[in-house]
Parts: sequence; structure tokens; C-alpha cells
Amino acid sequence: MPIPPQPVIKCESVYKIFGDNAAKILEQSDGKVETASLLEAGCVIGVNNASFEVHKGEILVIMGLSGSGKSTLLRCISRLFDTTAGDIFIDGEDLLAMNEKELINIRRNKMGMVFQSFALLPHKTVLENIALPLQVKGMSTNDSMDRAMDMVNLVELTGRENYFPRQLSGGQQQRVGIARSLAVEPDIWFLDEPFSALDPLIRREMQDEFLRLQTVLHKTILFVTHDFDEALRLADRIAIMKDGVIEQIDTPGNIVLNPATEYVARFTRGVPRERVLSCQTIMEEYDASVEMSDITVSEHAIIDTVAKPVLTEVHPVAVTAAEGNIVGVLNRNIIMDVLFDEANSMPVNTSDESQT
Repeated sequence: MPIPPQPVIKCESVYKIFGDNAAKILEQSDGKVETASLLEAGCVIGVNNASFEVHKGEILVIMGLSGSGKSTLLRCISRLFDTTAGDIFIDGEDLLAMNEKELINIRRNKMGMVFQSFALLPHKTVLENIALPLQVKGMSTNDSMDRAMDMVNLVELTGRENYFPRQLSGGQQQRVGIARSLAVEPDIWFLDEPFSALDPLIRREMQDEFLRLQTVLHKTILFVTHDFDEALRLADRIAIMKDGVIEQIDTPGNIVLNPATEYVARFTRGVPRERVLSCQTIMEEYDASVEMSDITVSEHAIIDTVAKPVLTEVHPVAVTAAEGNIVGVLNRNIIMDVLFDEANSMPVNTSDESQT
């Protein structure tokens, strides 16, 4: 039996509690932490018993409302915050057991970080900003500039390498931040609300850019956002947090179809199903005796991307696997059921959670 691949990131019962005597309070609670009792003791829960794995090349989007613990969890995994309890492993190495030198080394060589704040040095050019972390690592000026120029081309800022940050738009500045984090060729990429300060149109463009880069680079990514639309666009899996607890972690489709808690259900109630369902989840059995359309669709294609061509076809459309064999069929009636299901348009109401 084949051995499953080792996860790039593994968290086991991770807690982060802010306040005096946090460790003692956690020990007395026997791992069952209640937010109300912590508040009475003058503590605040950031992460509450988080356990999960992230595998190579996967995009895990961590989402939740303000105060849910999503950014705290990211900072624990990058060890910008020390955890109160639990274990975190990076490529099988115990992150929490590393000394300062080992931690600096893993951050410089395995981790890239992008935050909401662009944090560009105003007196340095685009090229100089991108080259800076390479020079900190000890790379020569010439080599670091060559590498920085490669990153400029990668994020499509060619021709602006000698601009200063003040001469760039917000989206361009964020591209510089992304290029800088990628310059060190990290295996793991942490992004904390990187596009939330951008205008909607620029934000959409940056999401497209992010997806383009991922098809080229295949990084292992933890991406924090409070925007469910953004999560749906980017995620292989989504982790939804509330009061430090991971309420559910699953594929976008499974979270929308099978919410584990009422809280998750309220997040997903207004999500159009065609944006998360794949052809595989709604296809019907293939009958070789039925005349088929000339077009085919992939079993992994999202309904939203294939609805129009299927609706224009008189005959059923074959759904194919990666090998090209037919695994099912779609027709106009199936697509119509998905598009116009009344449950599909129920409003999301999270008003009573807005202060968390």
C-alpha cells in the first residue's frame, strides 16, 4: 500500500491564548476552552484547538469575520506568534522546537510572506525593494538585481523596475510586494488579506494575477481573507473560523453543499451553487445508446464555466475524465436545476456576528 505524501504543514491541537496565565488556564481547562470563561479570566482566545494538514501545491484559504482568529493562526504557523500549546511541523520538522538561528533560516529559505500593508521602502526603486531580502541573505548585488529583474518580469511590471513606490498604483505596489516575497523562492507562501486594501477592479485583477502565478509556481499557500467570493475563486480548500475554532475545513463545493455547522451554513446560503459545483457532482450516468453533443466538458470544470455551452446544446454533453474517457453526462435540465434552484438565492445574514 503506497505511503501518503508527508504534508508540507501539519498543525496538531494548536492553541493561542492572549493574556496572563494563559498556559495555566489552558491546562486547567483540559483542552476544552470556552470563550466566556477566558474573558472572565482576562484572556482572549486567538486559536482554539486547530488541527489540519496542507499538502504540496495546495491553496488553503483561511476565512472568517474580524476577530475570528484567521490572521492569528497564520502568524502561529509562521511563528511570528508563539503558540500557547500544540505542535506545528513544516516538512516534518518541529517548528516550535527550532532555535532562533534555525527559525531565521527556515523563514529566509522556505517561507514567503505578503501582508495587507505593502511595506515598501519609499526611497528604494522597485528593483531595489525586490532585491533587498536576497541581499540580506548574502547574495551579491549583481546576482540579486538579476533575480529581482526576473521577478519584475514574472509579475508583469517590466518597464517600471526603476520607479519608486510613490509612482505606482496600489495594485502595482502589491505586485512589488508579491515579487519581493517570491524572490527568495519560498516553498510556502503566506498571504494575509493581501488584496483587501485595493479597489474592487484592481482586486479582481490581482486575484487573476495570483492564480496565474500559481499555475507557474505551484506553491503551497495559506491565504487569509474575510471575503467568501475571493475564497471561492482561489481555494483548493477553505477553512472557516469563528472565535478561534475551525468550524469546517473542506473543498468549496463540500462546504457549500454540506455545511458542518449553522454558522458555516449562514456563510454559504447566498452562494450561487454554479460557482462551486463541479460537473462531477451533478452529472448523470452515461448511456451509450443516446446521441451525444459534439462538445465535451471536464469532470472538474465548475458549472459556471460550462453552463452557457451546455444550455445551447440539444443533445446531452459528455463529461470526461483526465484520460479522455466519458464518466457521465450533462444536459440542459440539469443545468437549469442548478441555476434556478430557489435555495440558491437565499440571503446571507451575518449581522449579529459583525462585531466579532
